[in-house]
Amino acid sequence: MKLDTNIVQAPETRSVDGSTRGRIVLLLKTKGRLSAAQLAAELDLTEMAIRRHIYALEREGSVQIISIKQPMGRPLHTYELTALANERFPKNYSMLALDLLGELAEDPITAGLITTMFEGRQQKLLERYGPRMIGKSLEQKVTELASIQNAGGYMAEVEQEGDGDYILHEYNCPIAQVAGHYQQACSCELSLFQALLQTNVERTECLAKGGSKCSYRISEPNKRTANSLY
Repeated sequence: MKLDTNIVQAPETRSVDGSTRGRIVLLLKTKGRLSAAQLAAELDLTEMAIRRHIYALEREGSVQIISIKQPMGRPLHTYELTALANERFPKNYSMLALDLLGELAEDPITAGLITTMFEGRQQKLLERYGPRMIGKSLEQKVTELASIQNAGGYMAEVEQEGDGDYILHEYNCPIAQVAGHYQQACSCELSLFQALLQTNVERTECLAKGGSKCSYRISEPNKRTANSLY
């Protein structure tokens, strides 16, 4: 039985394409705050056409209006990108993380710090999300965990088995490249889930090990379970 926990994806990442809206975003990125008149001049369009595209970008959260007071007359309305709009542009966080972790791994003196770093992150996440589990039943905790993971972009959903166990599926792993090189990422996630839910949690499928998703079987604390596959 599938619980009422819809998969919620992280905010959509839109690329900057050659469309008019894409060109507007690119201009605001490279030139900074611009007015409709300035954008119209750059793109050889009417101000009315520019405003139509700007309103659409504003609705999706990519552009915000900034009013600038003038010595006389109405304020000048200009436009600038929001923090969300920056997700349209290339990011290379995974490569940076791998490079930094690789520097630690190459030195015998610092290699052990990698596990320490992952465990430290696990503890911070436990302190952040632990209060959200207080006073909840296991079903409520599992649903809350799915919500937490969805907010992080893991595309999680929960099913309840006929024997009462819960299965948490994660169809996306935002740190897949890091997890593929450093197993500590996966082991710390499992430990975090066990600590948050205060019950038996087993990983039965893993994206970093070639699976199509990450899956966790969650059962009541007093229920006897088999050994985890991972």
